[in-house]
Parts: sequence; structure tokens; C-alpha cells
Amino acid sequence: MRETRHDAQRVLGLIAGEGRLPFLVAGGARRAGLKVICLGLGETAEKSLAGEVDAFYRVALARPGGWIRRLRKHGVTRTIMVGRVSKGRLFTPWRIMQYLPDWRAFRIYYWRLRGKTRLTDSLLSAVADELATGGIILENSIMYCKEHLATTGLMTRTNVRPSVKEDINFGWEIVKKLGELDIGQAIAVKEREVIAVEAIEGTAAMIERAGHLCRSGGWTLIKVSKPQQDMRFDVPCVGPDTIRSLAKNGGKCLVIEAEKTIVIDKPQTIELADELGIAILGC
Repeated sequence: MRETRHDAQRVLGLIAGEGRLPFLVAGGARRAGLKVICLGLGETAEKSLAGEVDAFYRVALARPGGWIRRLRKHGVTRTIMVGRVSKGRLFTPWRIMQYLPDWRAFRIYYWRLRGKTRLTDSLLSAVADELATGGIILENSIMYCKEHLATTGLMTRTNVRPSVKEDINFGWEIVKKLGELDIGQAIAVKEREVIAVEAIEGTAAMIERAGHLCRSGGWTLIKVSKPQQDMRFDVPCVGPDTIRSLAKNGGKCLVIEAEKTIVIDKPQTIELADELGIAILGC
């Protein structure tokens, strides 16, 4: 039976990588009365996600044509894409043979990206454009989990030390420039010195590197959105794992951009930060 326009508005696609964020989006969408059709990318999406959605399919990472067919089968026209997929996978040996890309993947990589960089924004925009040709429109990724967005001001009982304010003023414009260049979205700073910069390895690995380079601890992690942030994808996220890693590696303050950063399991993350003596500040 053909789906009506009204039916299409009551179903949402979810293209999921790893982590908790796909769970938050699925939960929010279902509370809003939507049927959720989920595609787990490769082996990245957690198996338990299948129990949180109405239909779940494991799909190949480099075969977007298959994504489109699965979603259209259920009448999906609107989709959210969230969750981590390591960009390092693009640089594995024999990646063409490993991922067996379909013709749409080749068109993304060798036509839509022709003459462009392979940076995250360019790549994800090309994916979004290709999905649109198949009738699948990517939506704002935070629309069903807005309660988890960072707010302005201090979010923890643990306060920010006066010296950290100078580090924030020093580091904010630097990390914004990194985002503008699509290099990364986070830096570690202490005493107006950049300790570590996030790149392809991601925030978690950068935190460990900062801890190794600054054995005395007491440093600050600043994580922001890109100046040209496309809210359909790659929205900055922090969560309990971020807090645990900061505590383990000597970080004492987490500064994030208000209304543009997702705090995974927000109440639990804030409570954990207070337990571990880490301040969380939204700017």
C-alpha cells in the first residue's frame, strides 16, 4: 500500500553510528509519536539499539544505495544521522575491497567531492546531497533531543577557578578557527598555552594525549561547534565517558558551547562531574 503524505510525516529514519546519541534521538522521536526505522552503520551501532526502535537493519558503511532502499521501503522521507563513525576507517589498507562501495558511494567520493577536500563537512554534505537524490532528506540532528543541549553558565556545583577564565578567553577563538578550517572542535589549554588539539583521532584520544603531555593536571578542555556548523551532522557531544577521561587525565574544567553541544545523558553527566570535581561551563 502506498504511503500517504501524512503517513510519511509520522515515520522517521535514523542512520546510526556508535555511542549513546542514537538512543537519545530514537527515544525522543518515539515520545513524539513517530515510528523510527533505524539503519545501523556497519558494526558501529550497538546491538541493543534494535530494541529501542520500530525496525532495525544493519547496513554496509559504503553502500548508501542500500540505505535509501531500506528507508523508502518503510515510507521514510525524513532521516536523522547521528553517532560516531571513525574517519580513520577511510585510511585503512585496501579500503575499496573492504567496504565494497556501491555506485552511489563512488558518485559521492569521485563526483560530488571532485575538486573538494575530504574534510568532514565536505564528505557529510556530499552524503546528504546523494541521499536527497533518492528522496531521503537529512533533518536537524538535535530536534528530538533538545533537552540534552548545554545551557549557558555553570552547570555543575563545582565552580570554575579564576585562572581558568583567562584560559577560556585565550582558547575560545583558537578552537573556533580550528572548526572553521574543519580540523577539529576541541583543544586542551593551561596557563594560556595550547596543550593538545583535536584532529582525526577524536576528542577521547586527544584528552589522553593532553594528560600525557601535562602530567601536573589542572588543564581545561574547550569544545565548540564550528562557525559554519551544519546541525544535520557532526554536532559536538560530550558525556560520562568524557568526564571520566578528563578526571583520569588531569582535566579540571570542561567548557562547551551553549545550545550547540549535546550533553549525553545530561543529568547523569553533570552529577558525575560533581563527584569527580570537574566543572562544566556553557558559553
